Amino acid sequence: MNSQTKPDGTSATAGEPISFYAKADKIHPREVSGRFARLRVLAVLVLLGLYYLVPWISWGGRQAVLFDLPARKFYIFGLTLWPQDFFYLAILLIIAALSLFFFTALAGRLWCGFACPQTVWTEVFIWIERMVEGRRNQRIKLDKSAWSRRKLRLKILKHGIWIAFALYTGFTFVGYFTPIKELGAELARFSLGPWETFWVLFYGFATYGNAGWMREQVCIYMCPYARFQSAMFDKDTLIISYDSARGEPRGSRRKDADLKASGLGDCVDCKACVQACPTGIDIRNGLQYQCIGCAACIDVCDEIMDKMGYQRGLVRYTTENALEHQQTHVLRPRMFVYAGILLLLVSGLSYAVLNRTPLELGVIRDRNSLYRETGNGLIENVYTLKLLNMDEADHRYTISASGLPEMELVMDAEEISVPSGAILNVPVSVRIDPEDLRTSSSEIEFQLQSVDQPNLNTRSKARFIGPAPR
Repeated sequence: MNSQTKPDGTSATAGEPISFYAKADKIHPREVSGRFARLRVLAVLVLLGLYYLVPWISWGGRQAVLFDLPARKFYIFGLTLWPQDFFYLAILLIIAALSLFFFTALAGRLWCGFACPQTVWTEVFIWIERMVEGRRNQRIKLDKSAWSRRKLRLKILKHGIWIAFALYTGFTFVGYFTPIKELGAELARFSLGPWETFWVLFYGFATYGNAGWMREQVCIYMCPYARFQSAMFDKDTLIISYDSARGEPRGSRRKDADLKASGLGDCVDCKACVQACPTGIDIRNGLQYQCIGCAACIDVCDEIMDKMGYQRGLVRYTTENALEHQQTHVLRPRMFVYAGILLLLVSGLSYAVLNRTPLELGVIRDRNSLYRETGNGLIENVYTLKLLNMDEADHRYTISASGLPEMELVMDAEEISVPSGAILNVPVSVRIDPEDLRTSSSEIEFQLQSVDQPNLNTRSKARFIGPAPR
C-alpha cells in the first residue's frame, strides 16, 4: 500500500486526505533570569511606562503630546507641528529606517527582541499568564487537563485581566488623538463618540489577539522584517549563535563526569534553550528567521553552564567570522557609513526644528491679467498673500516688498493681525515706473515681519510682469 508523508512527519495511507497546514502547538516559554532578561524587563517598563504615562502629562495648559487631527495640529511638548511640517515627519521616518539598518547590521534583531511593540506587549501578557496559571510546567499541565471548575476559573481570570489591560491600551491609544482627560470623563458618563469607541475596541482587540493568542505567529508569519532581515546581515554581524565546535557531541552526563573520557562536548542536551525560546526554535540548529534576538537562550544556557561548572558562552552573541576563523570585525566601514549618515540626519533635523519659523507666507499672483497700467502711468501687478500663523499666540505683522527700485506696495492696512492657527488672505498690489524695469519679468520678494516679536519673520519670492523695456 502506497503512503505519503504528512507535514507533521507521520505517514498517510493512500486515499487519506492530507492537510498541508500543520497546527502549531502552543508555546509556553520557560522563566528566564539573567542580564538579557533584566534588559528586556527594563525595556518593557520604560517603553510601556512612557506609552501609558505621556498622555497624562500637561504642558502649557494642554496635553503635552496630542495629535489633534480635526484642528490639524500635532503638539509635542513645546513644539506645535502643522501639515505644512510634513517634511520633518519624512526625515524622521528616514532616520528610523536607517537606525533599523544600523542596529540590524550591528547586532541582528535587537529591535525585535527588546523594543518591538509585539514583543513588549507579549511579555506583559505572558507575565499575567504566569501570575494566574503558574510556572511553565503548571501551565502545560493545566492546558492538557480536562475542564474543571478550577481550570475554568483560572482561564476566565486570565482572559479577564488580558481584556481589561488590552482595553486600557486601546483607551490610551485614542488618548493621543483626543485629550485623554476629556476621553476619561466621557467614558465615565458612558458617552464616548462612535469613532472613539470604535478605535478603543479595535486597538484593544488587536492587542488582545496579537499578544494574547497569536504571539510568535505574528513574528513568524505576519512580520515582513523576519523575511528580509538576512539581507542586512554579513559575517561580522553580531548574532545569537550556538558554538557547535565546543558543544558537540551533545549528551546528558553527571556533573562530575570527565568530558574527555566520555567524548562529549559542553552541551548537556537539556533543551532549556528550546524551552526558553518564545518562538519555539532550537538555536543549536543554526540561525533561523524565526529567531527574534531576545537572548533568552543565552541567559538560560549560561545558568546551566554555571550549574555544571563549565565556562559561559556556549550560546552567545558572536559573529560567523568569530566562530569560523576566530576573527571579529564588529566596527567595520559599513557601520561608520550608517553612523555618519544618521548623525548628519539627526543633526540636520534637530537644527531645522530648533530654528523653525512658525510662520508661512504664500504668494499667489493674479493671473487674470499679466499687468495693468494705472492712471498716472505706473505698471501694477496684483497679488494675494496667504499668511499662516503657526505659533501658539496671536501676532501683528507688517508687509514689505523689495527687489526693484522705487517699488510701491499698496495694501489696505499697515499692520495685519493674524490669530494663532489662522490663515489670512491679504490682497496687495505692487506698482513701479516702467522706466525702472530692465526686463519684462523681474524677481521681487515679499517680507512678513512680526511687530510684537522681532525674530519672527519670513520671506517669499514672486515675479513682477511688465511690458518689454523700450
